[in-house]
Amino acid sequence: MKKSTYKVPGGKLLKISLEENNGVIQRIQIMGDFFLHPEESIVELEEILVGAELNQNKLSETIQSFLDNPDIILIGASSADIAKAIILADN
Repeated sequence: MKKSTYKVPGGKLLKISLEENNGVIQRIQIMGDFFLHPEESIVELEEILVGAELNQNKLSETIQSFLDNPDIILIGASSADIAKAIILADN
């Protein structure tokens, strides 16, 4: 399993664990001291990212599309920050 830790400038800490195959996410866990409400949203986001290509721009767009739901609130990080942390885990 690949891992990364990324401190968002002026924000929170993101920790990523992932398994990939040929540049595609097979399994991912997103942790850290950021806030995502409702809490079960993190599981939904992880499920959406399984099967996604490890491309920072595409990941950021996918994550942002998920976060555009008015019932979901992310504090301390952005979709681009999460995408960057995922890419760092792949390196």
